[in-house]
Amino acid sequence: MSLASLSSYYRSILRDCSHSASLQEGHKIHALLIKNGIAASPLAFIYNALLHLYSACDSITNAHHVFDQIPQSHRDVVDWTTLIACYARNNMPAEAMSLFHTMEGEGGLQPDEVTMVSLFSACAQLGDVLTGAWAHLRMIKTGLPFKVTAHNAAMDMYAKCGRMGDARQMFREITCPTVVSWTIILTGILKWEGIMSGRQMFDEMPEKNEFAWTVMITAYVESGFPREAMSLLSQMLGFSGGGDFALVPLNHVTLCSILSACSMSGDLTMGRWIHAHVIKTSLRIEKDEHHLRVCTALVDMYVKCGRIDVARRLFDGMTLRNVVTWNIMLSGLAMHGQGRDALQLFNQMPAEAKPDDITFVAILSACSHSGLVDEGCHYFLVLGPVYGIEPKVEHYACMVDLLGRAGRVEEAEALVREMQIRPNEVVLGALLASCSLHGKLLLGERLLKELVQMDPLNTQYHVLLSNMYAFAGRRRESDSLRQELMDGGIRKTPGMSCIHVGGEVYWFSAGDKSHPQAREVYAMLDEMIQRSRMLGYVPVTAVRRSFNLSANDDEEAERSLFSHSEKLAIAFGLISTRPGVALRIFKNLRICQDCHSFVKLISNIFQREIIIRDRNRFHCFKHGSCSCSDYW
Repeated sequence: MSLASLSSYYRSILRDCSHSASLQEGHKIHALLIKNGIAASPLAFIYNALLHLYSACDSITNAHHVFDQIPQSHRDVVDWTTLIACYARNNMPAEAMSLFHTMEGEGGLQPDEVTMVSLFSACAQLGDVLTGAWAHLRMIKTGLPFKVTAHNAAMDMYAKCGRMGDARQMFREITCPTVVSWTIILTGILKWEGIMSGRQMFDEMPEKNEFAWTVMITAYVESGFPREAMSLLSQMLGFSGGGDFALVPLNHVTLCSILSACSMSGDLTMGRWIHAHVIKTSLRIEKDEHHLRVCTALVDMYVKCGRIDVARRLFDGMTLRNVVTWNIMLSGLAMHGQGRDALQLFNQMPAEAKPDDITFVAILSACSHSGLVDEGCHYFLVLGPVYGIEPKVEHYACMVDLLGRAGRVEEAEALVREMQIRPNEVVLGALLASCSLHGKLLLGERLLKELVQMDPLNTQYHVLLSNMYAFAGRRRESDSLRQELMDGGIRKTPGMSCIHVGGEVYWFSAGDKSHPQAREVYAMLDEMIQRSRMLGYVPVTAVRRSFNLSANDDEEAERSLFSHSEKLAIAFGLISTRPGVALRIFKNLRICQDCHSFVKLISNIFQREIIIRDRNRFHCFKHGSCSCSDYW
């Protein structure tokens, strides 16, 4: 067989591998070509086929290596576009953009419509609407065919950059929009124009695929409309006559998307239903890797919805687990204050998965939340020597938090000043929080100046230092700091808490009286306060002690504490659920000391398990104690 025939034969095989994304087979053929000297022959143009194979398999390093082997005189626009698309598809938009400009400069080639589609994708990922609009205009001026694929790519770019007017105009210009076109505009409307406008567009869709249904359902879950999400899910699957959802299997992408939304919103009811659906249809999930992703998403959902016990049982029962699964479980144990359990589980990990940098963020966080100072210091010291991991800023933040919580603020500060990388606001914020906890006012003042330079709009740092001034009896400085915020037009982030009851999500803000049952809620709150006072509850105001204020001022401070959002949510939960039912509260800020003490008493008085997920972690209150052991 001639060399030209061999070249044609192998090109045909490589094309087949590209279509089936058979990377392993492609590697074997590549090795055979090199061994037989065919790939090195100037007469055998098979590098193009190899480039398409590696690009189809998203093997970027191999694709770029092969691309470099193609003589510049033989690189055509298809080769350049193949590599540009590979980078854009694998979330490397800057590299894709750079290649595009190199193609026009050094390559001297003009892009075609397929190249421009990849450029739109890169612009969408970068949020670069100026380059995207330039590409749009260039296509028009150069007369490149604007087919549906190009329209969709440009519309997606405008939508992801928040230019919904341009996105809608692109949509109107499509003669026959496909279901992909509808889904792109739907996603943009949901993000930028809200759930109501999105539902209107969804109802107008003449055809809906599973992805469109998933986008709409996920938006409902994330927006706190679980009942609407469940109703839409029943329509998607088809409702059987027996009153149960039909067993139509959902694909792994849909399942993971909805479970991710449940994790974010804390919607345990929807998450449980998805779990039941997975169990009933699991045999129909085609690949083990897809099943692994779904099970991992389930573990994550249970962790973030406050059911760490169910998450652990599910994790232990998995026959296949990867490093992502392990990291989620370890992080979950850390969030729930089960540091010892996290360390014990970690000892089993190396036999099944190689720990990475995220693993050690979870381990150090577990040590920090459970006061395991010596253990945390040990793992930080062996990061490089034993595990070959260079400490990142996240690891330093965990260590600063660990040392600071334990009262070793000077050691924490020394660690910050000795860091090989520049400390960010998370690291310095953790150190400031330690100063607040242990009354290190002078250091706190210095840290605030550094933090304001990094993020002048973050109110958390000002509030921390203001509270430190208040507890030190320096009322003038405290008031001055808060006035400085007000003068700058910066407002403290309001405390918000939500609770799921009867398929609905109910939100409460501090002092909120807008709820239809506000009278009943505040009546229950009064009962909670009276009964807790009988057991020795004293509001943590510290105002009179610090400022020697009048009783009226102290009473005002107490009333403010009593109406914190989580207290209102708990009161509503108590009047809206049966005795003994656990209450799950989700709060956007860190729970304060007063609420923490108060909820411990309430859990014992009303014999309720109360789980509160604040910004940092979970607190499980039961029988008058908290899972954090008052170390948070």
